[in-house]
Amino acid sequence: QDHLVESGGGLVQAGGSLRLSCVASGQTFASRHYAMGWFRQAPGKDREFVAAISWTGSNTAYGDSVKGRFTISGDNSKKTIYLQMHSLKPEDTAVYYCARGPFVSDYQGQYDYWGQGTQVTVSS
Repeated sequence: QDHLVESGGGLVQAGGSLRLSCVASGQTFASRHYAMGWFRQAPGKDREFVAAISWTGSNTAYGDSVKGRFTISGDNSKKTIYLQMHSLKPEDTAVYYCARGPFVSDYQGQYDYWGQGTQVTVSS
């Protein structure tokens, strides 16, 4: 069975940076057909698409609110994807989840495995 475990969250001041990691175990990185995504959910709000990357890394997508500030990347040898976040804003405060899907998509219904999430808090 596949598992996804996020880490790297924490408390940071506005304008600061954080890098989130998501380590996969199981078959997630054994197939070329999987993509990986990051989503986030703030209290009282719907889960929001953040970024996604294809298995080869050649295709990426970003949510409008994070374009130019966040970068998604992956290291298949480590079965890990990353979300580098710069110029953080208080509105970026949320629980961040990584997930596995069949292809790069901003639709969370396409993703079938999810991690437990890591909290990111940005203070003003």
